[in-house]
Amino acid sequence: MNASAKELAANFDLEKLTPEFYDDPYPTYRALRENEPVKRLPNGTVFLTRYDDLVTTYKNTKSFSSDKKREFAPKYGDTPLYEHHTTSLVFNDPPAHTRVRRLIMGALSPRAIAGMEPDIVKLVDGLLDAIAAKGACELIDDFAASIPIEVIGNLLDVPHDERAPLRDWSLAILGALEPVVSPEVAARGNKAVKDFLAYLETLVARRRQKPGNPERDVLTRLIQGEGNGEENGERLTEKELLHNCIFLLNAGHETTTNLIGNGLVALHRNPDQKQRLIENSDMIKTAVEEMLRYESSNQLGNRMTTEKIELGGVMLDAGTSVTLCIGAANRDPAQFPEPERFDIARTPNRHLAFATGAHQCAGMALARLEGAVAISRFLARFPNYAVSGHPVRGGRVRFRGFLSVPCSIG
Repeated sequence: MNASAKELAANFDLEKLTPEFYDDPYPTYRALRENEPVKRLPNGTVFLTRYDDLVTTYKNTKSFSSDKKREFAPKYGDTPLYEHHTTSLVFNDPPAHTRVRRLIMGALSPRAIAGMEPDIVKLVDGLLDAIAAKGACELIDDFAASIPIEVIGNLLDVPHDERAPLRDWSLAILGALEPVVSPEVAARGNKAVKDFLAYLETLVARRRQKPGNPERDVLTRLIQGEGNGEENGERLTEKELLHNCIFLLNAGHETTTNLIGNGLVALHRNPDQKQRLIENSDMIKTAVEEMLRYESSNQLGNRMTTEKIELGGVMLDAGTSVTLCIGAANRDPAQFPEPERFDIARTPNRHLAFATGAHQCAGMALARLEGAVAISRFLARFPNYAVSGHPVRGGRVRFRGFLSVPCSIG
């Protein structure tokens, strides 16, 4: 086993992944963590798998930059994907990052998110009614994927009859963030950015004419900027505004879909924990944290070194591209006792599913609320649900979730 783990670590290449890896990457992550935790890949980039190394990287924004212009220029060329991913909040450093994040966080205050709960409960219950009427469900299409699209649609106040393309746009744009991007995937991603921007231009024009409530409507808040449009308030450029609306949908869509789908599948595969949650519904908050740790929706992050720096005993040159493996760090035994065990009562649980430091996920409180409402109410309504047939993984390494999960509801 030890020899094969060493071999697994030695041969690891993020650009040449096997079907077995996509099915279950965790043995590979463990082998890397134990044998080559700061792994130099054939393309010259570095792959990190230890919890402490990720925390160090996240918190040192001076030495580890989130600005992706240098990395994405050769990957995308002069395309809509390049413009989008180098303008959005997540792929920028302060002060641009700080300015946009502050505007978004104002509309995602604890009070604003608490005010969303009744609408989320109503949405989830409506989906559960439809599933009950059908007598079975496809867990992703019928449930998990339907929730975040509606929640983000409400946040931006997108009319209901205009929401149909949002999911496909989001999947196409995020699909182009994989380590290897085929021409077909790139073309689909570029078309999605163009179509999404064209739609947003009309939506923004309408909202400028008829603003919403900036306490609830994120789009109105981003248009008006700080100070609700006062002269000294901070505002976004038109390009920043449009691309960060796309970012908001993308950031909250696939990851939350994955949280709900991964969580319900993990409960099915751990019947003792499922029963425990049924009998102790007040444990839903710690259960959601464990779902985020055990099967992180977003498994990879990226940084680039701005100077020569030592990390985990390895010297990195300035300009080194660094991949942070969240999926591996969240199963690091140095941080989590018995990390391969799914334990809905696990505390403390300082997982990195939402990163940490300056780039900690701006929407994490909303994602937690969506996950808690969706999973607890599904479980209460269908305690005897079971995965029937073979769930199909999404075929992504960065975003880990299911494309489809056939499910009986008992």
